[in-house]
Amino acid sequence: MNKLRQSLASLRTFFMEVKLELVKCSWPTRKELFGQSAVVIAAVILLAAVVWFFDLLVGFGLQQIIH
Repeated sequence: MNKLRQSLASLRTFFMEVKLELVKCSWPTRKELFGQSAVVIAAVILLAAVVWFFDLLVGFGLQQIIH
């Protein structure tokens, strides 16, 4: 029973410390969050387009070599 109390106490302490650390964090404003999200989405779309293009290019090149 003593181990259970110690575990619960340490778990409670952990969550209290997590709460204190989260208060110290610098959170982005709504405008910053949307701006950064737009940059990430644009970068993902651009990278997907580049990978798709190179996939087509390599596939076409391999088709020409094989046939």
